[in-house]
Order: sequence, then structure tokens, then C-alpha cells
Amino acid sequence: MTTMTLAKALNAGLRRAMEDDPKVLVMGEDVGKLGGVFRITDGLQKDFGEERVIDSPLAESGIVGTAVGLAMRGYRPVVEIQFDGFVYPAYDQIVSQVAKLHFRSGGKIPMPMVIRIPFGGGIGAVEHHSESPEAQFAHTPGLKVVACSNPVDGYWMIQQAVASDDPVVFLEPKRQYHADKAEVDEDAVPDPLHVSRVVRAGEHATLLAYGPTVKVCYAAATAAAEEGKELEVIDLRTLSPLDMAPVYDSVSRTGRAVVVHEAHVNLGLGAELAARVTERCFYSLQAPVLRVGGFDTPYPPARVEEEWLPDLDRVLDAVDRTLAY
Repeated sequence: MTTMTLAKALNAGLRRAMEDDPKVLVMGEDVGKLGGVFRITDGLQKDFGEERVIDSPLAESGIVGTAVGLAMRGYRPVVEIQFDGFVYPAYDQIVSQVAKLHFRSGGKIPMPMVIRIPFGGGIGAVEHHSESPEAQFAHTPGLKVVACSNPVDGYWMIQQAVASDDPVVFLEPKRQYHADKAEVDEDAVPDPLHVSRVVRAGEHATLLAYGPTVKVCYAAATAAAEEGKELEVIDLRTLSPLDMAPVYDSVSRTGRAVVVHEAHVNLGLGAELAARVTERCFYSLQAPVLRVGGFDTPYPPARVEEEWLPDLDRVLDAVDRTLAY
């Protein structure tokens, strides 16, 4: 057992993936000598050399386009997008090339690539540094999209994503990088990459979360328990494909569901989750599926971001509303 932060766990996972396969390369802005803005790639260039840990120009489209060529030649590039809001210059490459080449080639050209994106707010950053673009990628066929929420998942999921023959958009909650520590057993048998997990059992309502809001929902469930409300918390982990079996099982028992994410509520992942739960669990539902998320505005200045982000009080308010039906 090794006690790690999420940042250290991701670093250790990348290191192990690079040790296991010499075709794994890391690319991005400042990932080499600096070790990345959040130090996720710290020490990798020193140990694996500049040919495998590549400091790129400030050109996201060029980074991803180069990675496409490398993947076509049998390499497994791991691309770092420095901040979530910087991914849009590469959006065309991701949705037009990365997502479609395998299908376009009739299965002849696999695209084993990981696109790492620190996402979400809560760190007091400036504009374009706190966004949640996951729904745009989950909406694109051909891309797998996952979101880790804790050091154990960070360590294993990054290795599983690198080993995948499909392109994976790998979302990392930046405010969790250095927030908490957990014991990571590097010899354990991990859960598969594309499965959801119940992280707290309950009977009165189900909270669905991923990435940074898992911690928020767990805290809300802990607070609600003091008032006799037992909330079940599910960490979705995988956003495309969605693993709905644990969700259906939970909602069928609790009869109520609240989806929590930092992204805008309008057309966010919560809308898809609400639709699927309603279609499958209609006769078990005792209340409409509710959504808690960011407001339908651009991400605000850092001084007021806590008013914008879903927090414990907003989650508990939704719980009270769903229990009132």
C-alpha cells in the first residue's frame, strides 16, 4: 500500500504504463522539464527521455494531430491538454479524426490514444481554466469518455485507458489533484474501466455523480444521514459508454434520483441520465429525476465561482425537493 494524492497516483499510473510498453509516449505543453502545470508528469522526462516525454509547442490542434499520426504508426500517445478550456483548438481533430478513423477505415486503423483533460472549477483560476466540456465529447460516437474521482481510480484508470485500443478522453478533476490522499494497492485487481460503482449505500434517494462532484455528493449524504435520510451515492466513472446497471438497480430501490455535475444543466450529462432512468425505471420512480449543476452562463470570475458551483446546500435542497413528492 502506498498513500497518494490523485496527482501522484496519476503520475505513478503513467510511469507504470510507460514501463510496461515502450510504445507509450507523453506529449503536451510543459509536460517534460516542468512536469506539467499540475505536476502530473513530474520526473517522467528525466527517467524516460525527451523522445518519449515531449514538450510540445502551444498548439493543441498540432499536438492532437501529431498524436493521430503516431497512433496510426503503432504508438500509444498520451496527450495532455493543459486546461479544459484549451481543448477547443483541438476539437476538430478530436471529433473529425480521432473519433472517426477506426470507423472510416472499416476497423483497419485503430486509434489507441488518451487525451488527458484537467476539468472543472474550484481552484480560483482565470477564464478558460475551469470548464466542463464532457458532454460535447460523450455526444461524439467513437470516443470513450471517463472521469476519475479519487487516487485509487486515477492510478488504475489511466493505465487501462492507455491500454485501450479505442481513443479515450480522460477527465481529471483538477481541484482533487492535491486535495485528498488514499492508500493505493499497486498489486490489486482493479474494477474494469467502463463500470459505475456504488460508493455509499442508501435507501431514500440516489445521487449520481462523477469527477469532482462525487466528493460533494458524499458529503451531502453524510450530512443527510444526521437527519435520518440515507442517500445512495454512485460514482459513474464512465460517461461514454454509460454503465447504467448499478443506476437502474439503485433507483428501482430508492424511487428517487438526483444527478449532480459541474457542467451546465442545459443539455448536460444529467439530461441523458434523467431520460434513461425515466425510460427504464418509470414505474419505480416516486418523483421526477432532478438535476443540480452549473448555471447557464459562462464560468464566472474566481471570486464568485463558489456561488456558481454545485455545493452541499444545493444538493441537499434537491434531495429535500425529491423527498417531498
